[in-house]
Amino acid sequence: MRAAVLHEIGQDKLEVLDDVEAVGFGPGKVRIRVRATGLCHSDLSAMSGVLPQPAPFVPGHEGAGEIVDVGDGVTGLSAGQRVLLCWLPACGGCPACKRGQTQLCLAGFMNAGTPNFKRPGGDVFGFAGTGTFAEEVVVDAGCAVPIPDDVSFDIAALIGCGVTTGLGAAINTAKVEAGSSVAVIGCGGVGISAIQGAKLQGAAQIVAVDPVESRREAALRFGATEAVAPDALADAKQRVTGGEGFDYVFEVVGRSTTARTAYETTRRGGTLCVVGAGALDDFLQLNMFELFFDEKRILPSMYGGGDVLRSYERAIALWRAGRIDLASLITHRVPLAGINEALEQMRTGVALRTCIEI
Repeated sequence: MRAAVLHEIGQDKLEVLDDVEAVGFGPGKVRIRVRATGLCHSDLSAMSGVLPQPAPFVPGHEGAGEIVDVGDGVTGLSAGQRVLLCWLPACGGCPACKRGQTQLCLAGFMNAGTPNFKRPGGDVFGFAGTGTFAEEVVVDAGCAVPIPDDVSFDIAALIGCGVTTGLGAAINTAKVEAGSSVAVIGCGGVGISAIQGAKLQGAAQIVAVDPVESRREAALRFGATEAVAPDALADAKQRVTGGEGFDYVFEVVGRSTTARTAYETTRRGGTLCVVGAGALDDFLQLNMFELFFDEKRILPSMYGGGDVLRSYERAIALWRAGRIDLASLITHRVPLAGINEALEQMRTGVALRTCIEI
C-alpha cells in the first residue's frame, strides 16, 4: 500500500512509497482504510524534532475512514463502519481515567514506540501511534470512534484533533465567561477553533493575532471581532482593555516567546491558556514575584482538556446546529501524492487546514 514516510528527523519532505505494510493486526485491534486526513502543525513538529517521535515514521494523526477488519475480542465495531481516529484513546483503568481526566491517559502514548508499519528495509513507526498519511492503519480498537452517516470523512478528521483541541481549550479548560475579552495568538485550524469556542461561550471581544494576512481575514469570518498582526497586539490591548490586559489569552503556537507575550497580554487575575505543543528544551521564564503578584492562571490544555469522546459528540451537535463552521476550515485539498505541497501550505500559513484525500 501507499504511505508518506519521513526517513530521518529533520528532513522537510516526505516520500510517498508503495511498499509499506500496516502491521500489528490481531486481538483488540482494528484495520482502517483511511479516506481523509488533516495536516496538523504537530506533524511538522514531529518531523523537525520539536516533538519526540522515533523515525522512520508515517506522520498524520487527524484522520477518518472505514473499518476493514476487526480482531478477536473487539466489540461494538464491525467491518464497513465509518470511524474517526482518536490518537489519544482512554484506557479507562489508569489513575487519570479514574479521575475523569481521560485526556491525560498515557496508554495511547505507549503505542508510539511500537512500529505500525514495515517496509522491505525494516520497521516504520506511526506518529502518535497512528500514522494516517497512509492508505491503511492498524490501531487499538479504542482509537476507532464511530461517526454518524451525515458526518463526512473530511469533517470527521478535523474533529479528531484540531477542532476538539481548539473548542475544548475555550470551553473545557479556560471556561470562557460571557461578556469577557479574549485574544488568540496563532490562527491556524486550532486557533480558529478556539475563536469559535470563545464565541460560543459569549465572549464580547475576540482579538485574533497572526502574522499571515489571509489567516487574520479568516479569523474575522469565524467570529473574531478584530484581527491584528503580532506587532499590533500591544495597541489592541490598549484599545480593547484600556491597557489592563485580556481576560483570556490563548497561545496556540507552542513557543516560549509567544507564551511570554501571551502572559504579558493577560490581565492580572486573568487566564493564559497554553494550547500549542512546544519543544522539551524551550523554557518559559517567569519570576516568582510576578507569578505571585499578578495571580494569573496558567492553564495548559491537552487535547481540549476534557473527555474526548464527549467532545467529539459536542462538536458534531454544534456543527449540525450551525453553531460552528467546520467545512470552511478546509481551505486546501490534495491527494496523498501531493503531501509535500500540503506541508508547504502549512509552513507558509496559507492554509487553515489542508485535507489529504486518500
